Amino acid sequence: KEEAPERGGDIVTSKKFKAFELKFDFNLTPGANSGLKYSTGNNGPSVGLEYQVLDDSLHADAKLGIAGNRTMASLYDLIPAKKETRFINQPGGWNRGGVVLNPNNHAEHWLNGRKVLEYERGGAVFLEHVAKSKFSKLKDFGMAAEAPILLQDHGDKVMFRSIKIRELR
Repeated sequence: KEEAPERGGDIVTSKKFKAFELKFDFNLTPGANSGLKYSTGNNGPSVGLEYQVLDDSLHADAKLGIAGNRTMASLYDLIPAKKETRFINQPGGWNRGGVVLNPNNHAEHWLNGRKVLEYERGGAVFLEHVAKSKFSKLKDFGMAAEAPILLQDHGDKVMFRSIKIRELR
Protein backbone atom coordinates (compact mmCIF):
# COMPACT_ATOMS: atom_id res chain seq x y z
CA LYS A 1 0.00 0.00 0.00
CA GLU A 2 1.35 3.39 -0.99
CA GLU A 3 1.24 6.02 1.77
CA ALA A 4 -0.20 9.45 1.07
CA PRO A 5 2.38 12.23 1.13
CA GLU A 6 2.39 14.30 4.30
CA ARG A 7 0.81 17.73 4.18
CA GLY A 8 2.46 20.69 5.82
CA GLY A 9 -0.69 21.95 7.56
CA ASP A 10 -1.69 25.54 8.22
CA ILE A 11 0.98 27.82 9.64
CA VAL A 12 -0.43 30.07 12.37
CA THR A 13 1.26 32.83 14.32
CA SER A 14 1.33 32.41 18.09
CA LYS A 15 0.78 36.16 18.45
CA LYS A 16 -2.56 37.84 17.79
CA PHE A 17 -2.80 41.07 15.81
CA LYS A 18 -5.33 43.92 15.90
CA ALA A 19 -4.03 46.30 13.22
CA PHE A 20 -1.05 45.48 11.03
CA GLU A 21 0.82 45.83 7.78
CA LEU A 22 1.92 42.48 6.38
CA LYS A 23 4.05 41.78 3.30
CA PHE A 24 4.86 38.35 1.92
CA ASP A 25 6.22 36.67 -1.20
CA PHE A 26 4.42 33.66 -2.63
CA ASN A 27 5.07 31.23 -5.45
CA LEU A 28 2.37 28.92 -6.79
CA THR A 29 2.64 25.66 -8.64
CA PRO A 30 0.23 25.32 -11.61
CA GLY A 31 -3.38 25.05 -10.44
CA ALA A 32 -2.56 25.77 -6.78
CA ASN A 33 -4.84 27.30 -4.14
CA SER A 34 -3.91 28.80 -0.76
CA GLY A 35 -4.51 31.96 1.19
CA LEU A 36 -3.44 34.28 3.97
CA LYS A 37 -6.15 34.55 6.61
CA TYR A 38 -6.66 37.30 9.17
CA SER A 39 -9.43 38.46 11.55
CA THR A 40 -10.22 34.80 12.25
CA GLY A 41 -11.71 33.23 15.33
CA ASN A 42 -15.29 34.47 15.71
CA ASN A 43 -16.55 31.36 13.89
CA GLY A 44 -13.73 28.90 14.36
CA PRO A 45 -9.95 29.16 14.44
CA SER A 46 -9.46 29.24 10.66
CA VAL A 47 -12.62 31.08 9.57
CA GLY A 48 -12.07 34.73 8.73
CA LEU A 49 -10.94 37.18 6.08
CA GLU A 50 -8.65 35.79 3.40
CA TYR A 51 -6.21 37.23 0.90
CA GLN A 52 -6.69 34.67 -1.86
CA VAL A 53 -3.53 33.03 -3.22
CA LEU A 54 -4.62 31.20 -6.37
CA ASP A 55 -3.60 30.25 -9.90
CA ASP A 56 -6.44 32.13 -11.64
CA SER A 57 -5.85 30.46 -15.00
CA LEU A 58 -5.96 26.80 -13.88
CA HIS A 59 -7.87 26.56 -10.59
CA ALA A 60 -11.65 26.16 -10.90
CA ASP A 61 -12.32 28.40 -7.87
CA ALA A 62 -11.32 31.45 -9.93
CA LYS A 63 -14.52 31.06 -11.96
CA LEU A 64 -16.79 30.57 -8.93
CA GLY A 65 -18.14 33.24 -6.61
CA ILE A 66 -19.31 36.65 -7.84
CA ALA A 67 -17.44 38.90 -10.33
CA GLY A 68 -14.05 37.33 -9.66
CA ASN A 69 -14.15 37.55 -5.86
CA ARG A 70 -12.29 34.24 -5.56
CA THR A 71 -9.29 35.20 -7.70
CA MET A 72 -5.72 36.05 -6.66
CA ALA A 73 -5.41 38.91 -4.14
CA SER A 74 -9.19 39.17 -3.71
CA LEU A 75 -10.87 39.27 -0.31
CA TYR A 76 -12.02 35.67 -0.71
CA ASP A 77 -15.71 35.28 -1.63
CA LEU A 78 -16.35 38.96 -0.81
CA ILE A 79 -14.52 41.59 -2.89
CA PRO A 80 -12.67 41.02 -6.17
CA ALA A 81 -9.17 42.41 -6.65
CA LYS A 82 -8.77 44.88 -9.53
CA LYS A 83 -5.57 43.76 -11.18
CA GLU A 84 -3.96 43.48 -14.59
CA THR A 85 -2.54 40.14 -15.72
CA ARG A 86 0.60 41.85 -17.01
CA PHE A 87 1.57 42.70 -13.42
CA ILE A 88 1.20 39.11 -12.14
CA ASN A 89 3.98 36.55 -12.21
CA GLN A 90 2.51 33.25 -13.33
CA PRO A 91 3.07 29.92 -11.48
CA GLY A 92 6.76 29.32 -10.89
CA GLY A 93 7.42 33.05 -10.43
CA TRP A 94 7.37 34.97 -7.15
CA ASN A 95 4.66 37.54 -6.38
CA ARG A 96 4.60 40.05 -3.51
CA GLY A 97 1.36 40.18 -1.55
CA GLY A 98 0.34 42.64 1.11
CA VAL A 99 -2.44 43.25 3.60
CA VAL A 100 -2.96 46.41 5.62
CA LEU A 101 -5.58 46.47 8.37
CA ASN A 102 -5.62 49.89 9.99
CA PRO A 103 -6.82 50.63 13.54
CA ASN A 104 -9.88 52.40 12.03
CA ASN A 105 -10.81 49.16 10.12
CA HIS A 106 -9.78 50.52 6.71
CA ALA A 107 -8.20 47.54 4.92
CA GLU A 108 -6.18 47.14 1.73
CA HIS A 109 -4.83 44.25 -0.35
CA TRP A 110 -1.69 44.76 -2.44
CA LEU A 111 -0.16 42.71 -5.23
CA ASN A 112 3.30 43.39 -6.66
CA GLY A 113 3.38 46.98 -5.44
CA ARG A 114 -0.14 47.89 -6.57
CA LYS A 115 -3.19 48.36 -4.37
CA VAL A 116 -5.79 45.99 -5.82
CA LEU A 117 -8.65 46.49 -3.34
CA GLU A 118 -9.68 48.40 -0.25
CA TYR A 119 -12.67 48.24 2.06
CA GLU A 120 -13.94 49.28 5.48
CA ARG A 121 -14.16 46.21 7.70
CA GLY A 122 -17.63 46.29 9.27
CA GLY A 123 -18.84 49.07 6.92
CA ALA A 124 -22.08 48.95 4.93
CA VAL A 125 -20.44 47.75 1.68
CA PHE A 126 -18.46 45.07 3.52
CA LEU A 127 -21.64 43.83 5.25
CA GLU A 128 -23.48 43.74 1.88
CA HIS A 129 -20.75 41.51 0.46
CA VAL A 130 -20.85 39.22 3.51
CA ALA A 131 -24.66 38.94 3.16
CA LYS A 132 -24.22 37.66 -0.45
CA SER A 133 -21.38 35.26 0.43
CA LYS A 134 -21.07 31.76 1.83
CA PHE A 135 -20.32 33.45 5.17
CA SER A 136 -23.75 35.12 5.42
CA LYS A 137 -24.99 32.95 8.31
CA LEU A 138 -21.87 33.48 10.47
CA LYS A 139 -22.22 35.96 13.32
CA ASP A 140 -19.74 38.87 13.21
CA PHE A 141 -17.80 37.25 10.37
CA GLY A 142 -14.32 38.77 9.96
CA MET A 143 -14.76 41.14 12.90
CA ALA A 144 -12.51 39.53 15.52
CA ALA A 145 -10.90 42.27 17.63
CA GLU A 146 -7.54 40.50 17.37
CA ALA A 147 -6.46 37.25 15.77
CA PRO A 148 -3.44 35.29 14.60
CA ILE A 149 -2.33 35.33 10.96
CA LEU A 150 -2.75 32.01 9.15
CA LEU A 151 -1.07 30.68 6.01
CA GLN A 152 -3.51 28.14 4.62
CA ASP A 153 -2.61 24.61 3.56
CA HIS A 154 -5.20 23.86 0.91
CA GLY A 155 -3.47 20.67 -0.25
CA ASP A 156 -1.47 22.28 -3.07
CA LYS A 157 2.23 23.16 -3.22
CA VAL A 158 2.63 26.86 -2.49
CA MET A 159 5.78 28.51 -1.19
CA PHE A 160 5.98 31.58 1.04
CA ARG A 161 9.04 33.64 1.95
CA SER A 162 10.06 37.08 3.23
CA ILE A 163 7.05 37.38 5.52
CA LYS A 164 7.16 40.66 7.43
CA ILE A 165 4.54 42.06 9.77
CA ARG A 166 4.41 45.41 11.50
CA GLU A 167 1.84 46.30 14.12
CA LEU A 168 -0.06 49.56 13.54
CA ARG A 169 -1.28 51.72 16.39
